[in-house]
Amino acid sequence: MRALILLGIVGFLAQLVDGSLGMAYGVTSTTLLLAVGTNPAAASATVHLAEIGTTLASGISHWRFDNIDWKVVAKIGIPGAAGAFAGATFLSSLSTEVAAPIMSIILLVLGAYVLIRFTAFGLPRGNLGKPLRKRFLGPLGLVAGFVDATGGGGWGPVGTPAILASGRLAPRKVIGSIDASEFLVAIAASVGFFFGLGSENIDFAWVAVLLLGGVIAAPIAAWLVRHIPPRILGSAVGGVIILTNVRTLLRSDMINAPGNVQTAAYLAIAVIWAASIAYSLREYRRDRDNESVEAIEGLERGPVAEGAAGSTR
Repeated sequence: MRALILLGIVGFLAQLVDGSLGMAYGVTSTTLLLAVGTNPAAASATVHLAEIGTTLASGISHWRFDNIDWKVVAKIGIPGAAGAFAGATFLSSLSTEVAAPIMSIILLVLGAYVLIRFTAFGLPRGNLGKPLRKRFLGPLGLVAGFVDATGGGGWGPVGTPAILASGRLAPRKVIGSIDASEFLVAIAASVGFFFGLGSENIDFAWVAVLLLGGVIAAPIAAWLVRHIPPRILGSAVGGVIILTNVRTLLRSDMINAPGNVQTAAYLAIAVIWAASIAYSLREYRRDRDNESVEAIEGLERGPVAEGAAGSTR
């Protein structure tokens, strides 16, 4: 019973993070399942079955708060489903030990870009509103879906930073679209796991409590992403990406860093991350105050300008 309660809490917290930052539900939940001895394929299958419900709830919540670009959902979700089905079907015979560090390096670079770009300069506006094309979203969805199924998580960590880095979609729209499209990925991965594993290795009680926790958190997360300023949200997302992938790299066979080195690295990242969010918050407040001053000055100039124009007529 205690284990089920813990799983429910993990499902709630994981969805709260995932729904507000666009990533981490699968990674968090799968990590716990692996820690209690679940084999990787069964852990990923359990999480993806729960995600069918949590992503549906999250998608509906984001839709109600107008956080979704449905064109992006279609362009990335369908190839993502294909990649997830392939990854789930072949998980038992595939090794991701070599691929994981390479993918983490790519994600780490993207995460650093997102953190620096949003912290130092705010929301990228040069490309904002430009369409995201199929030739970018299609391959991205295919890779993200495959990584998500084979690694028990990865749809958000792969998809969110890549779209954020393009600067063509507001952060809340990126997160809402990624969360909504993950519904297709979760269904495809679950079907693939049923083909590859059957149902005997899946604990449906665990699926139910993970789902319950996630469904409760979904509307709260959608509200948060609607109200958190884009600059602060970008800094928060960048920090999550960096911390997650540094952890993967330090624990990989390629580096295999000692425990004290890992702890020092995590602390350093946490300090930089906190400082970045604090700086983003300060700059956001400064920009907001400047906009308020400009708006007031514009209102004050309006009547004067109209009076001057009237006197010339």
